[in-house]
Amino acid sequence: MAKRRWADLTSTQRGGIVALGLVQLTLASLAWRDLSRRPAEQVRGPKRLWALAIGVNFAGPLAYFRFGRVRAGAHRPD
Repeated sequence: MAKRRWADLTSTQRGGIVALGLVQLTLASLAWRDLSRRPAEQVRGPKRLWALAIGVNFAGPLAYFRFGRVRAGAHRPD
């Protein structure tokens, strides 16, 4: 398959790529902000590791929101 350049894409394809990029940046920003404000006792695992994981495409922020946070009122398993 030939390598495609930005100029070769249609305006719809360009818009889709930009939209997905904005969603990814928004998810990562929200996750990093939540992580920085959340006490370590309310995070499953090391905060530094989650900070790195959040930078991994869509998977990192989604994993943090699903698995990395302890729900309010729940006790952290030791």
